[in-house]
Amino acid sequence: MSAMRVDTKVVMLGKESVGKTSLVERYVHHRFLVGPYQNTIGAAFVAKPIQVGDKVVTLGIWDTAGSERYEAMSRIYYRGARAAVVCYDLTDSSSFQRARFWVKELQNCEEHCKIYLCGTKNDLVQADRGLRQIDFHDAQDFAEEIGAQLYETSSKTGNNVDELFQRIAEEYSDSAFQYMSNEAGVDLSQKKDSYFYSCCHNN
Repeated sequence: MSAMRVDTKVVMLGKESVGKTSLVERYVHHRFLVGPYQNTIGAAFVAKPIQVGDKVVTLGIWDTAGSERYEAMSRIYYRGARAAVVCYDLTDSSSFQRARFWVKELQNCEEHCKIYLCGTKNDLVQADRGLRQIDFHDAQDFAEEIGAQLYETSSKTGNNVDELFQRIAEEYSDSAFQYMSNEAGVDLSQKKDSYFYSCCHNN
């Protein structure tokens, strides 16, 4: 029996420099790039197919700009999303407040979007627990309040990164989706699993 293809739109949201791009790089390319990233302007796109049972779930991942000046633009990219990974930096308390903002945005604008709360840079707090600024239990309470899954990840070590995206694929594999191409004008059949596209990106 041939695999059934299912496509769903996933958006990465969070404050600038929380590690959204690193998370996608680790998941798609299995690598961690040392050194500062060029900030994402607009959004970057990558399609990643995952086998789940007899189905292939293609996650169309949008890595959005984190700067507050791109808020309005980010709304364009998360429109029609079926899953959102809302990221915060475990060593930066302000990023958790920003995550709350994005959760509220999604609840108001995309009520059918499943939220996954993601604490990043777990390797730093594992190496030095004094760096942790967001208590795990506080984050867990917030996740339960909004009905979200909570993951603490490290793009450097890969901890919990595959598990996060696999969970997204599994939770949507038994549902009927609208194809992302119908929602965002993107033909996923033309994308390769390791293809990265940046919209409005600096050259």
